Amino acid sequence: MIPAARRLLGQPSARRFALLLFLLVGFGVLLLAVPRPDPARLPEAAHSLGDYAPVAAIVGGALLLVALVPRTFVTLASGAIFGPLEGAAYALGAALLAAAIGFAVGRVLGREFVAERVRGRLARLDGWFARQSVLGVITVRLLPIAGFGLISYGYGTTGARVLPFLAGSVIASAPTAFGYAAIGAAVSSPGHVNWYAAAPASLGLIASAVLVHRWWRAERQRRASPVG
Repeated sequence: MIPAARRLLGQPSARRFALLLFLLVGFGVLLLAVPRPDPARLPEAAHSLGDYAPVAAIVGGALLLVALVPRTFVTLASGAIFGPLEGAAYALGAALLAAAIGFAVGRVLGREFVAERVRGRLARLDGWFARQSVLGVITVRLLPIAGFGLISYGYGTTGARVLPFLAGSVIASAPTAFGYAAIGAAVSSPGHVNWYAAAPASLGLIASAVLVHRWWRAERQRRASPVG
């Protein structure tokens, strides 16, 4: 068993994949160990940055998402600092940047290892990811299967195309971005929230149901069609 493991780790693709797993485990440990910031002090920190605050919000939020911090926390904090509309915009910018980083890291560290070993049903699943459109990415993003950062890393290890992945990630993030940013703004400034900003959040569940139904119908048609 040990010699086999040594042979496996002797392969460059296996070493890179092990590094990816080590990175994810490390982020998980840090997430549990690092103390949570005081939300009341976040607006002061943003104010001290002046005109650089939006850039810091997008880059900092992206790094937090890459480090597997839940997107809900990042979006709530963004809304509490910048208000519902600006906060939602910066949260979406952070989501786009984080999706690109996570996908790139997963592609560099894990794609070769996965491609060398997928067989049978896993190979068909990998092919499905490779053929995915923006709609398919939105469907996966809206399903409660894993956190935002983890899905980004996972997509990078598949044959998925980067542009549909990024577009689908942003579109799927939009409803909750506006909703949670509005909630964050309400917590920091009660009575001063434009509740129209929270309206897109109600579309999330509807969109999820519609997308899952379309996927289920497409699968039924595919199975019913004769094999040529």
